[in-house]
Amino acid sequence: MEYTFNIYLVIITIFMEISNGTRTKVVTRFAPSPTGFMHVGGVRTALYAWLWAKKNKGTFILRIEDTDKEREVAGSVEHIIESLKWLGINWDEGPNIGGPHSPYLQSERLDLYKKYAQILIDKGLAYPDPYNEEEVDGFREKAELEKKPFLFREHRPEKFDKWDACPSSGGETKPLRFKVSEIKSYKWNDLVYGDLSAGPEALDDFILIKSDGFPTYNFAHIVDDIEMGVTHVMRGQEFISSVPKFLSLYDALDLKPPLFVTLPPIMGDGGNKKLSKRDGAKDILEYKNEGYLPEAMINFLALLGWNPGDDREIFSIDGLIKTFDISRVGHSGAQWNDVKLDWINKEHIKKLSTAELKDNIFAYLPEELKIDLPAGKVGKLIPIITERISKWNDVKEMVQRGELDFFYKQPEYEKEKLIYKNCPIEKISKNISSVIIELEKIEEKDFKLEKIKEVLMQIANSLDNRGELLHPIRFALSGLDKSPDPFIIAEILGKNETLSRLQKAI
Repeated sequence: MEYTFNIYLVIITIFMEISNGTRTKVVTRFAPSPTGFMHVGGVRTALYAWLWAKKNKGTFILRIEDTDKEREVAGSVEHIIESLKWLGINWDEGPNIGGPHSPYLQSERLDLYKKYAQILIDKGLAYPDPYNEEEVDGFREKAELEKKPFLFREHRPEKFDKWDACPSSGGETKPLRFKVSEIKSYKWNDLVYGDLSAGPEALDDFILIKSDGFPTYNFAHIVDDIEMGVTHVMRGQEFISSVPKFLSLYDALDLKPPLFVTLPPIMGDGGNKKLSKRDGAKDILEYKNEGYLPEAMINFLALLGWNPGDDREIFSIDGLIKTFDISRVGHSGAQWNDVKLDWINKEHIKKLSTAELKDNIFAYLPEELKIDLPAGKVGKLIPIITERISKWNDVKEMVQRGELDFFYKQPEYEKEKLIYKNCPIEKISKNISSVIIELEKIEEKDFKLEKIKEVLMQIANSLDNRGELLHPIRFALSGLDKSPDPFIIAEILGKNETLSRLQKAI
C-alpha cells in the first residue's frame, strides 16, 4: 500500500506540473560539507540523486557547502571528489568541470548570498541581530525556566539597524536574521513520506548570514537550489523539522520550492540506532582499500532503503538506472549488513572476466608463488582463490595466513594430522602407498585433474570410508585442514612434486 500510494503521489505531482506548465528537466544535486570522511549515508544520498537524474536524462550537480569554516577539514573536498569518482558517480556540473552555475564552492558564491539577503532586507524580512551571545543564552535560559520553547522571534527588535554586509577590520559584523513574514502552519508533500505538516511553533527567525560573512546552511542551500534550478532535493530525515523554515523563506522570496525527497536512515548493526562513526561506520574509501568493487558498493547502497519491487538483488549500474524509482523508496531505516555486502561483492566478482580476475588477484600474490610455479599452473589458482574470497583483500589475508604457501613450498606438519578419525596410521600409510603406485602410472602429459580424480576415487571407493584416503592425501599435499580438493592441488603441483609430498607422508 505504501508504494502504491507513493506512485500515485509522483504521478499526480507530474500531472499538476505539466498542467501548470512548470514541468522542467529533472535537476538533482549532492551538496556535502567538507568536514571529514565520506559517510555511507551521504554517499547513498548522492547515489539516489544521481540515479534519478540519469533515469530522467536530467542533470546531476555536485556542490560543496564549505561555509562552516570552523569545522572544515583540510583535504575533504579532494576526498569527496575521489570517493564519487571511484564509485563512478560523475557529475554534470561541479568542481573540476565547471558549468553554467559556477562556481560550485559556496565560499566562492558570497556575493550571490548578499544579493538575496538584500532582497529580503528591502522587503523588511531580514534584520541585523542586535544581541550578543550572552544575551541570547539568557533568553534561552529564561524560556527553559518557564518550560516553553525558545523562539528568537519573541525577542525580535521593533526597529532594525542597517546591516553592514562587509565585515569590519576585526573580521566580523552583526549576523543577519530572517524575519518570518507570517506565523502560520505549513503543509507540504514529500515524495517518500507523503503529506506532512507542522504548526506555527516550527517557525522562527533564523540566521541567514553569520558574523564572519558566511551564510548558514538554511540560507545558502536555498539560494543555490534556486539559482541552479534544482527540481528534487534529496536529504535525510533529520531535515524534516526544518522544512517549515525553508518554506517560509521560499514564501518570502515569492518562489516555488522544489520537490522534497526524504530518505530513510541507515541503521547500525542490530537496527536500533542510526549508523555512526562510533558504531563502526567507515569512510567509503576504506571499502575501496579493502578490495570491494565500486559497482557492488553501489548495488548494496541502492538496496538500503529502496526496493526494486521484485526479488532481484544483483544489479548492473545500467540496470539500477533503468529500475530506480523514488516511489519505491521506503520509510523505515535500512540496516547495514557486512555479510550482505560481501555476498553482493562476490556476485559481482563472479561476473568479471578471467583477465580481470587474474589482474586483481595477482596484485596480492607473493612473488614466490608467481615465480616458482609455471604460468599455466598459476593460472589454475585463479578459480580456486576466486571461490574462497568475497573481496580482493581476502587474497591478502589468505597469503598472510599461509593458506597458499603449499603451492610453492612443501608443507610442514605432524604425522598424526594425517589420521582420519580412528583409522590406524598403518592403514593410512598403506592407502597413500596405493595412490603413489597408481599415480606413477600416469604419463606426465596426462597428469590432469580428471585423470587424477579417477585414480584417487577408484581407490577411495574401495575403502570402508573414502575419508580414509582423501583426508590424508589432501593433508599431505597442503598441510591444511581446509584446502582445495586434492585432485586440484595435485594437478597444479605437477606429477613429480605430488609424488614427492606423498612419499614424505608414508
